[in-house]
Amino acid sequence: MTTKTTEKVKPSNPILKGISDIRRYFYKNETPIYFISATNFNLLGADEWIKGFKFICSIECFDGQHPNVFSPKEEMPHDDFQSIEDINNYLLQHPEVQAYIHARKVKGKASKAMFLMFDEKTEKLAKKMGLEVIFPSAKMRNAMDNKVNTNRIAEKAGVPCVPYVLSRVKNYAHLAEVSKKALGTDLVIQTPFGDSGHTTFFISNEEEYLKYADEIEQEEEVKIMKRINCKGSAIEACVTKNGTVVAPLMTELVGFKELTPYKGGWCGNEIYPDAFTPTIRQRARKYTQLFGDQLRKEGYKGYFELDFLIDQDNGQIYLGELNPRVTGASSITNHAVFALADAPLYLFHVLEWMNQDYELNVDTLNKRWAKQENIDNWSQMVIKHTEDTVEYIHNAPQSGIWKMFDNGHIQFDRMDTHRRAVESENEGFFLRISKKGDYLYEGADMGILVTRGRMMTKDFNLTTRAKTWINAVKSQYSSEMVEDKREGAKLIGSLTK
Repeated sequence: MTTKTTEKVKPSNPILKGISDIRRYFYKNETPIYFISATNFNLLGADEWIKGFKFICSIECFDGQHPNVFSPKEEMPHDDFQSIEDINNYLLQHPEVQAYIHARKVKGKASKAMFLMFDEKTEKLAKKMGLEVIFPSAKMRNAMDNKVNTNRIAEKAGVPCVPYVLSRVKNYAHLAEVSKKALGTDLVIQTPFGDSGHTTFFISNEEEYLKYADEIEQEEEVKIMKRINCKGSAIEACVTKNGTVVAPLMTELVGFKELTPYKGGWCGNEIYPDAFTPTIRQRARKYTQLFGDQLRKEGYKGYFELDFLIDQDNGQIYLGELNPRVTGASSITNHAVFALADAPLYLFHVLEWMNQDYELNVDTLNKRWAKQENIDNWSQMVIKHTEDTVEYIHNAPQSGIWKMFDNGHIQFDRMDTHRRAVESENEGFFLRISKKGDYLYEGADMGILVTRGRMMTKDFNLTTRAKTWINAVKSQYSSEMVEDKREGAKLIGSLTK
């Protein structure tokens, strides 16, 4: 007589239970994962959390010194870039990039790719290379990114928006007809798509309207809002199978002429414990969770960002817009103390595409991330060329840690690829975008400066320190004007919201 003994067989992929399991899982990851974009700024530091994570970039911000950034050495002939999507499609077709991805393939594991922006052509090129795009489809993201559709999603979620109407606009008289009764005559009009500040128009009379009439009237539908006395804010979150993970509310730097030529254009963020009142912070978290839960019902999962507008006259908080992706604010979110203590927000995004079961108490995590003691002080400024000129760059500052002296001058101190190396408010991490041999044109990204402390006053004006840093960084560029302004179109800025 024989006796059979049965042993429980452990599953090959046991369920991850909580933050520590999730962190360990990514530290042991064997699946090649890429962020493909103009620069690595939006997911700066992801390579430190995810084994096998690499950046593939068209702009070499670190002069070859970043161990996990790959940029093709030879430029392949191409049409002028008109968008971030064009840049990504160029990279996916580049022989050096194709060889790099092919060489890193792991048998039995599908390589994965993240993009800041992508379209259906990107999806086809990625599929051809055996890359899984770990974001909702371009078609879905495009529908969500439509500023008109954003309000419709908000209505379903129960999230308040600035008083608005959605309508086609035929002329100024028609605009007055559809808006005057509900909104008055001081208006803000947004077209469905466009970079921050480029397609938002402030209109209070016919003269102002006529400046933008062609752009407004060509749209089938635009969002017409009552103009309010507001301050901007931003909050990032991630839709997961366990619920919506919500990061803290950040301030936004908007429209500062020292940083951007675009009125209403985003140009940076701050995160700090006392940002906004407890009531506003609580409402923003609640609205973001409601919005994220509605996105999940719509079939969306993963990373997203919401802009909220806070009315300075009555204290109300309204949804501004949705960005269904990682954004220019993501670096601030993912390097704050709350994220470093648990896990950066993008880790939960990637996890949704890893075919790995996990359990996460989202409510507990959100409560912990909402505590002020888990938030430290950081600021970032996106520095653009603000003059209506085209200039050829002869010299540009290198990426890394810069130190400011008491007289307002700055000096390169040391090479580093991480903003955490910044030790005080007299140091800043600079990520260079425009380099020697590039062209500066109106709106071109020169670089991003990240430092400790605030860059705005309580009244949302730039501090003296902020202005000193901006002037000091710009002084490190040496350039000369050129006559042919078409040259400036050859370089597309790397950041969009």
